[in-house]
Amino acid sequence: MGKSAKRPPVQRPLGAQISHMLKSRGVDVIFGIPGVHNVEMYRGIEEAGISHVLARHEQGAGFMADGYARATGKPGVAYVITGPGLCNIMTPMGQAYSDSVPVLVLSSCLDETAARRGQLHQMLDQEAAAATVCDWSHEARSAEAAYALIDRALAEFESQRKRPKHIQTPIALLGANADPAPDVSRAEQNGQAGPPDLIGLEKTLAGASRPLFIFGGGLAQNGGQGVTPNEVFVRDLIRRSGAAAFCSYAGGGLLSPEDPLSFGCYLGRPESARIMAEADLVIAIGTELSECDLWRNELGHQGTLVRVDIDPEVLADEHRAEVTIRADGMAVVQALLDKLPGETAQPKWNVAEIAAAKARWRAETDSERPGIADICDALAEIMPDDAMIFSDMTQFAYVAKEVWDMPRPGHWHHPTGFGTLGYALPAAIGGAVARLGKPTVAIAGDYGFQYTVQELGTAVELGLPLPILLWDNAKLKEIEDSMVESQIAPNAVIAQNPDFLKLAEAYGAFAEEPQNLAALQSAVLKAFQSDRPTLIRMTSDLTG
Repeated sequence: MGKSAKRPPVQRPLGAQISHMLKSRGVDVIFGIPGVHNVEMYRGIEEAGISHVLARHEQGAGFMADGYARATGKPGVAYVITGPGLCNIMTPMGQAYSDSVPVLVLSSCLDETAARRGQLHQMLDQEAAAATVCDWSHEARSAEAAYALIDRALAEFESQRKRPKHIQTPIALLGANADPAPDVSRAEQNGQAGPPDLIGLEKTLAGASRPLFIFGGGLAQNGGQGVTPNEVFVRDLIRRSGAAAFCSYAGGGLLSPEDPLSFGCYLGRPESARIMAEADLVIAIGTELSECDLWRNELGHQGTLVRVDIDPEVLADEHRAEVTIRADGMAVVQALLDKLPGETAQPKWNVAEIAAAKARWRAETDSERPGIADICDALAEIMPDDAMIFSDMTQFAYVAKEVWDMPRPGHWHHPTGFGTLGYALPAAIGGAVARLGKPTVAIAGDYGFQYTVQELGTAVELGLPLPILLWDNAKLKEIEDSMVESQIAPNAVIAQNPDFLKLAEAYGAFAEEPQNLAALQSAVLKAFQSDRPTLIRMTSDLTG
């Protein structure tokens, strides 16, 4: 008998084929909102075995995808409609770009825009609009192009700096039958890449009298996900080199709070420029040293600056490092450890002076925004080590990022850079979806919380045991302080707040308003055991 004929591929509408393709590439969850323009994208979601999380607004869907990606290291995927749907998710796309988060946004688009006007959801140039807030934005004009662009995005998430991508597909094409996507093709690697070329960095480090490291979020990504947590290597590097170190906000948790050579996350304090000037060697690994890291234009170093990063743009920035190494930061850390002596080195900095500086900076922080540091201490005392926190642009988070010593890296996520309000709640929902059974927390301010408060409905719908810590000072306090500092009479900084407890209950969530720190601790622990989110209102009265 001859060989049986090969069965022809099963054709489906392209929208359905895309969902099947994503599932075959490891995508298990999609965040989004269906509409008449992208309805064909929803045809194959359940059939493919993908879970869909219904957001209440596309901005929420984008932040959920961002939170999911930060929690897992996998791409967060969002489905949105033409026009306003795409515009609404552009804010999360801009945030993901600033913070190097792998978010893939798939949208529909109109079939023809140049020759027709007045169509539903029409924009002048949707593809170009999205391109302003992501790595790239392209239109797929065939099924083959759609598959190729998706695979390109997924491959770049693995091999390059993680940045959001946008792919749009015409409505008619989404509904047209298409062959399935090709099987996953991965080139076989013949052996692993060797260690990065340190170009004598280990000798420079050994010869320095006051070496100083700056560890950034590039080392904290997926912290603790591997066989050996990243923080183990980083802390060992400090111990065996005798160098002191700072962490950027995104690198929080890489250093141990008990390490006498750790300056913690106080890089943004003005006095840290003086510390930089005292070092004869500064090695910055996996950090942009951006305005949002330093809150000044110059690092302040006088000695040699070494930059390690996978992004060539970072290596050629305004800080003009004398030595640049384009490589994965953790690979460089491990390569340095391979060349250092195994025993603990003598500290090359005065540990008493480091402790005094940290105490001084904490006092400064507490003076600038009174009472918050003590609340942070109370929360940190009862917070599980594996808790993942998502914070918003709020004074509470500004203090916490400096004074709260996280036990693990990659477990505090903040909208750095783009600085979007409304990030915390939906991002925490995405993180909680990714970490079912593990503690996840949202921290928001009373004003920013209202940007995405409607996502409480999603959290209740999913039954997430999510504590939402709401810092309520009844105003835009950070902006008021900025106006006063600029000798501007405070204006437009007070808004009428709702009764947040009743609002939460209206959505079906629990609500608490603890009257002291012990009650706050109890409320958080109780929230972790609940079958739905709990809004916990915090005010300055907590500390008297």
